[in-house]
Amino acid sequence: MSFTVPTIEWAGLAPVLIILGAGVLGVLVEALVPRAGRLYTQAVLSALAVLGAGAAFVMRWAQVLPQDASTGQVVPSGSVLTPGISEDPFGVAAQGIMLVIGLLSVLIMADRTTAGDGAFAAQAADRPGSAEESESLHHGWTTTEVFPLTMFSLAGMMLFPMVNDFIALFVVLELISLPLYIMAATARHRRLLSQESALKYFVLGAFASAFLLLGSALLYGLSGSVSYTSIATRLAAGGGADVIDMDWLGLAGVALVTVGLLFKTAAAPFHAWSPDVYQGAPTPVTGFMAAGVKATAFLALVRFYYMVGGSFGWDMAPFLWTVAILTIAVGTVVGVVQSDVKRMLAYSAIAHAGYMLIGIIAFNGLAISALLLYALAYGAATVGAFGVVTLVRASHAGAAGAEATDLESFAGLGRRSPWLAGAMTVFLLSFAGVPLTAGFIAKFELFIAGVGGGALWLVIAAVVSSAITAFFYMRLVVLMFFRDPQEDRVVVVGSMGPSGAAITVAVFITVVLGVLPQAVLTLLGRAAMLLP
Repeated sequence: MSFTVPTIEWAGLAPVLIILGAGVLGVLVEALVPRAGRLYTQAVLSALAVLGAGAAFVMRWAQVLPQDASTGQVVPSGSVLTPGISEDPFGVAAQGIMLVIGLLSVLIMADRTTAGDGAFAAQAADRPGSAEESESLHHGWTTTEVFPLTMFSLAGMMLFPMVNDFIALFVVLELISLPLYIMAATARHRRLLSQESALKYFVLGAFASAFLLLGSALLYGLSGSVSYTSIATRLAAGGGADVIDMDWLGLAGVALVTVGLLFKTAAAPFHAWSPDVYQGAPTPVTGFMAAGVKATAFLALVRFYYMVGGSFGWDMAPFLWTVAILTIAVGTVVGVVQSDVKRMLAYSAIAHAGYMLIGIIAFNGLAISALLLYALAYGAATVGAFGVVTLVRASHAGAAGAEATDLESFAGLGRRSPWLAGAMTVFLLSFAGVPLTAGFIAKFELFIAGVGGGALWLVIAAVVSSAITAFFYMRLVVLMFFRDPQEDRVVVVGSMGPSGAAITVAVFITVVLGVLPQAVLTLLGRAAMLLP
């Protein structure tokens, strides 16, 4: 038996390797560093790893978008780093977006606030309400294992949009998901609700993986390959001479893989897990999931659909249109009646998934760059919004308890903390697509791409939905600035620095992308290239 040694371009994997290395070092920190120093060590290690990966990302960006010395023009290029992983402008741009989301999320996870507690359980293994949990809380412990888990999941998010075969697609999907299943169960408050959310996420995540694997198997059976390029070639040739009149098999495979990825984007009717999981998980983890998982799943769907699924564009159109309209409708209508801010943001995320599906249906280069911009704008605002939620707490005789997530708890926040209320308002305006915010630019670019791709009626539905969703965003703004605060119910805790920095950076990104978007639009326009 002989083995072929794979060729691996390690330099192209440098940003991901730095993040994975930090995850491995984080595991060693848990084993070797005294408990009192773990939080600081893990937070600094994770933040430095993301910044180091950002430096490596800048170097890889120069490699995939080199400037011709004679003409001064930028000529996109790319390569296959190893079987299953491609490096091209699209994949590298997606890595940069994931790093921004990862850095903001790590900062919010690291903050223990002026209440001295943070978002995570003292020890996740302690039974809720037990004497062991009380003792762990008394000692001031916290679950610092979430930092290496975050690094592993973030590494998967960075690889997911670069995947170009089904084996790598499944492995990377599990690398993203398995740490999140654990992290969802680690909330400091409402422990049973947190554990319930983790179980729901795990069960429905496994269900999604089953769809993806079955679709991959059908496409492998049709083409004899797991590579996107080879499958696309065989589909273009009708499946090859050995499988005559088997287009239905290819269509079924493409549909099932698409469904598997749509589960991760929380598109209806595959969204049932997201409101409960978003509500029960620790709020910083909710922000990380809502921004990171949705963005990376959509960008992975872009590569799959633009390279493989587009072969069945006309056949898939009714399915994708139905899913997009249903997703927009569910996110809009059900979001209006929510009284919990985390569930409201969950249904808002569902509506945004419907908008992003326009970029898949449009099937043109402008839609690719628009989806990249949307992932960045939505991701920054989402992590920032959940960061604000972590600082608004229920009051127990003046002491801070769990996050106060019912909408009424935000009444008068503008008087209690004008900075927090102002930041939340910026994020909500961006979600609504109000001009001079990143959300407006992202929606505008995406809707233009949709019109160009023949999805005019879907764009009209999305515009109507945006007008309706503005109601529940503005309702929260009115509560924050035009209602008296409830002194006995809510206390606003201060950030010890990390959360404040993350929220400030998220506001900066949201405003700058809305006011001066041209530089980023130009860069992402160059990134709209998928390597075959």
